[in-house]
Amino acid sequence: MKIVGLEDFHADGGWRTWSYLKITTDEDLVGWAEYAEGFGAGGVSDLLRRFAPIVAGMDPRAVGRITSSLHAITRLAAGGLNNQAIAAIENACLDIKAKALGVPVYALFGGPFRERLPLYWSHCGSFRARMPDLFEKWGKPRVETLADLTALAKEAVARGFKAVKTNPLSVVDGKLKMFEGGFRVHPGLLERNIDNRFIHDIEAMLGAFRDGLGPDAGLMLDINFNQRTEGFLRVARAIEPFNPTWFEIDIHDAPALAHVRRSTNVPIASLESIHGLKNYRPYFEEQAVDVAVVDVPWNGLWESVRVATLADAYEVNCAPHNFYGDLATLMSAHFCAAIPNFRVMEIEVDDVPWKGELVTVAPVIEKGELLVPTGPGWGAEINEEALRAHPARTAR
Repeated sequence: MKIVGLEDFHADGGWRTWSYLKITTDEDLVGWAEYAEGFGAGGVSDLLRRFAPIVAGMDPRAVGRITSSLHAITRLAAGGLNNQAIAAIENACLDIKAKALGVPVYALFGGPFRERLPLYWSHCGSFRARMPDLFEKWGKPRVETLADLTALAKEAVARGFKAVKTNPLSVVDGKLKMFEGGFRVHPGLLERNIDNRFIHDIEAMLGAFRDGLGPDAGLMLDINFNQRTEGFLRVARAIEPFNPTWFEIDIHDAPALAHVRRSTNVPIASLESIHGLKNYRPYFEEQAVDVAVVDVPWNGLWESVRVATLADAYEVNCAPHNFYGDLATLMSAHFCAAIPNFRVMEIEVDDVPWKGELVTVAPVIEKGELLVPTGPGWGAEINEEALRAHPARTAR
């Protein structure tokens, strides 16, 4: 079996673009992968096109050889977009290999360890507050007040979700506003300094969520890169009374992250922006996290499972970073099914009405749990007709 073609496809995801890689073979087997193109200036698709003639003629079932070869030729620019493009090829090849064997992808790694995956509602209230008009157009109630957050939390519990995760929200001129300091171009991008108002807003927001969730449901706060070590420490200590499941932060400094973890009673989750096994290692050696967040589209499932194995040696659980479309959700589900140290799975609930149309078999959710797919490969194909019906609004 040989690779004969690579194609990239892009679809309208409403507030983002969903991107897919299709690998075709000379034996009519096709492999699919979802990848992230919308970060910064993009560029993953361009790299995939450059890698296409390199992998042409290679056997897609020799996944490790392909991945290792591509990492070798990009060693002088390791990580980043190169890593993400290689991961997409790896994931599509895993889909082909599993289909050729007639098994789900997780079976290639000894799974499944479990058949049902507890889910948490990611960005709960965050994007509705940031883009209220857009979500209202899709039939989602507006989230503009703290009372709206409480109502949304009650909805999450009623739908069976085990936990919700939110982002910093503050009341500005009587309406909630999402703060995204740290990696978006607006005031606060560079300083990442903290003040009492920021902390009080977070306390009010988490209080509203806890009122709706009750004492037992999980509650996570994710503030990404928007503080430095001092700010992370102050927020972590301030949110302890709300009994959060975890405090999720991003900082590319293992000792600093370990310092935050040692200085609070709140469990720390991090590492979603890390590429590759070697780059995860310092964080485990420093005992910097309680939960290692692993991005399957960024790392590739093979590499993600290796990261989870290393985490397991340090008694650290893993959770997938999954705020993508339904194919990525299925890919992440295979990761969760293939590792013993799974914690909980992230999923986007607030999305475009046509999300499920883009795959031939949409993820099945029952009582806040995702049923692990059982079909060959990822358990679904991309519906190319639906892709054409919902073209990306931004050229790639």
